[in-house]
Amino acid sequence: MSKLDIQVAVEDGDWPSEAELEAMSARVLGAAADFLLREEEQPFPDMPVEVSLVFTNDEEIRGINAEWRSQDKPTNVLSFPAFPIIPGDRPGPMLGDIIIARETVQREAVDLEKSFSEHLTHLMVHGFLHLFGYDHMTTEDAEEMEGLETRILAELGLSDPYAGQETV
Repeated sequence: MSKLDIQVAVEDGDWPSEAELEAMSARVLGAAADFLLREEEQPFPDMPVEVSLVFTNDEEIRGINAEWRSQDKPTNVLSFPAFPIIPGDRPGPMLGDIIIARETVQREAVDLEKSFSEHLTHLMVHGFLHLFGYDHMTTEDAEEMEGLETRILAELGLSDPYAGQETV
């Protein structure tokens, strides 16, 4: 997907190699971007849009979560859009940052009886959609976002992560 310039940084945690994460990120975010272009008719600039992925640990993401969301606890993924965007708007040259915590992803994968890779893929898609203005604060918004996630993950050969769960 030439529409994305993906920057990967491994800051802390027992992650796969940076090369593996770069390949996975290109595959997952490329599929998500292709889906948005095709199915949602998401406009993209003519030049590649930059997105950064930061792979860290629970301690680091807890501090970020406390500072930016006033929630002093670790979380699986945080997304920080570079600019406010409404779903369907054309993004600027910098889409934003996605930060993912290793220990939380691992715990959740075990709890969900999914592989680490499958859960990480889901969280990458989830974080990416947040950068495009999608959210899950209301039932309607959650249904829209979860529907997009499910369809993108299906294109990647993964099952519906929300099957059997209530929305929001």
